[in-house]
Amino acid sequence: MAPLTTSSFGLFGARRGILRTAVVAVTVVAAAWLSIGLALRPKRGKKQLFIPSPRTTVLPTLDEQEAADLPYPLDALPGGRDVTTPYGSIRVYEWGPENGDRVLLVHGISTPTVALGDLGHEFAGRGYRVMLFDLFGRGYSDAPNDLDYDARLYVTQILLVLASSKVPWTKFNLVGYSLGGALCVSFTRYFPHLVNSLALVANGGLIRPYHVGWQSRLLYSSGLLPEFVVEMLVRRRIRPKEEQSPLTGSVADISSAETKKCLPNGDGDSNGGDGFDSAGISKFRPGVTVSSVVRWQVDHHEGFVKAFLSTIRNAPIYAPQDDWRGLDMILETRRRFMYSKDAGSIPGLHAGKVLMVLGEDDPVVVKDETIEDATWALGSDGVEFAVLPGGHEIPITQSSGVAEAIEGFWRKH
Repeated sequence: MAPLTTSSFGLFGARRGILRTAVVAVTVVAAAWLSIGLALRPKRGKKQLFIPSPRTTVLPTLDEQEAADLPYPLDALPGGRDVTTPYGSIRVYEWGPENGDRVLLVHGISTPTVALGDLGHEFAGRGYRVMLFDLFGRGYSDAPNDLDYDARLYVTQILLVLASSKVPWTKFNLVGYSLGGALCVSFTRYFPHLVNSLALVANGGLIRPYHVGWQSRLLYSSGLLPEFVVEMLVRRRIRPKEEQSPLTGSVADISSAETKKCLPNGDGDSNGGDGFDSAGISKFRPGVTVSSVVRWQVDHHEGFVKAFLSTIRNAPIYAPQDDWRGLDMILETRRRFMYSKDAGSIPGLHAGKVLMVLGEDDPVVVKDETIEDATWALGSDGVEFAVLPGGHEIPITQSSGVAEAIEGFWRKH
């Protein structure tokens, strides 16, 4: 075999040169096509700041009867209005005598404000001016798409709602249910001069962390799973599967639904117990249950799951919370000056204490634990308790008893 010569190496080098030239040519052509494609492709718009509610995505597709038959129709409560804000639209309801003492009610994490409608009617019937609203991402309020659903967002929403009224809300009684109770503590910490009194019903904010099971920790821990997978799993988790017969507001019916007492199981985010899920949403809407309202919301509010998930991650639901320490200091200051000549110079929370209304068999906000932890956080002089039969659904099914307990606290102090 003849030895390799210089001409042989030259041939191989020529071939490599041709291959290199071809690769470069292909690369240039591909880059050119890519540049042309990028130049011709329509520019992406700005990120959507909020996700619209069913008010704009669903209601326009329904006729009058279909809209009226919804589990939560737009006119479910009196005095409805839609408030345009930089965070999206907020659905607000306000009614009662314009010269009556003010009562602002804040609902929980999964049910929109219609769940507190009967409680609002109770107060309005007693001569109070009441205001309720859907939290962001619930009911007919839009869902901000670029913000965490933390105390700062919700406190800002409360201020926006107050500013939207045609009558002054510079002094009012604040009532919060479940998540709404925790948010009311946050609000009162920063704006105590606006709040005449604070009443918390089956409130969050003091739920002990051990109630969060490992599955919930895995699901709600940001970054462990792809976000689209998390949202899909959360949607399946919180959507009620089966319709249950609605309960009336009688103690007998509630007792029959609560015969098997529920213990905390780490699923309080998605299940308030059988009594909660099957509770009738309102005595004015017989046949409509809490579960049917939540199911409608999951299916038709495109921002609800995102709002729910971000709230679980960021809102002040579980203990410990700094807001309670701040509230303790405010209440202690009010009590110290209660009988002094300077008492009138410190507005708000004149009683120097708050009221907590709890359900005897609540599987989410456990009565004994909450009483112990609230007493530790606020002191025995800083809190009073009222315990009613039933579970987490007490403001829905026992609106009259809850209103009586709260009004009794107002009369007393």
